Amino acid sequence: MGRQVLASLRGRGHEVHAVSRNPSPEVGDRTVTWHANDLLDRRATEAVVQRVAPTHLVHLAWCSEHGVYWESPENECWLAAGLSLLEAFVAAGGRRALLAGTCAEYDWSRAEAPLSETETPLAPRGAYGRAKDSLRRGAEALAARSGLSVAWARLFFLFGPGEHPDRLVASVARAVLSGRTADCTEGRQVRDYLLSTEAAEAVVAVLESGASGAINVGSGIPVSVRELIELVGAAAGGPELLRFGSIPSRADEPPRIVADVDRLGGEVGWQPRRTLEEAVAETVAWWRERAPA
Repeated sequence: MGRQVLASLRGRGHEVHAVSRNPSPEVGDRTVTWHANDLLDRRATEAVVQRVAPTHLVHLAWCSEHGVYWESPENECWLAAGLSLLEAFVAAGGRRALLAGTCAEYDWSRAEAPLSETETPLAPRGAYGRAKDSLRRGAEALAARSGLSVAWARLFFLFGPGEHPDRLVASVARAVLSGRTADCTEGRQVRDYLLSTEAAEAVVAVLESGASGAINVGSGIPVSVRELIELVGAAAGGPELLRFGSIPSRADEPPRIVADVDRLGGEVGWQPRRTLEEAVAETVAWWRERAPA
């Protein structure tokens, strides 16, 4: 959702500098200053941060290859890169940082109730969850030493235009739009879904709020996977193409993962503007425009 965060920051009048290995700004878009840089290159990153001297930092970069990132050894590389980036940011006079965490930091065996930043124990899952949790703890330690203000945005289940085509909403939408059957599990597990563009707006709201520590970024609304898939099938015009139960459910699949959004809605003052139906319709429309003729 990096591009969507950029759009939200621009829309709120911020001077924005963005870092990417291969910058590809939209034609005619001069509202963002791009810097070609690999964040895994510590010295090059330090040079960029010193040159820009930013007051605020939004750090979203991480290994994210679909089907690989969960146990990828690259997680440790990104942990080290994140800590180096924060140190460079503080050295350059940075005042406030927001970093992307994950709901996989929580103990999912305690998920009968909404997962709370203050009440739910942590038990990070996979190399991904463990590395993210280590970055959070490192950021908090640096904040205590330096006075840096740090917010940790724990992202829940996002979907939207531009996501990997094999992810759940995208894969079902693409199948139905092309007239193919969409194989699915029974879909009984309950999750917390949020449109990626709305998550980007939430992240910017957290950044601007001054709230510190972990803050869940989700809808707070429990939705079964089956309900979500049914909405996708209907929006794509082929609900009869959905094949529930044709894929076995994983034995270790947590039955319920939903965010407690009291901090996001109260302290930050943000809540979603779109319904789940509207979010799904927007995403399916994006894939429809790209479907083969």
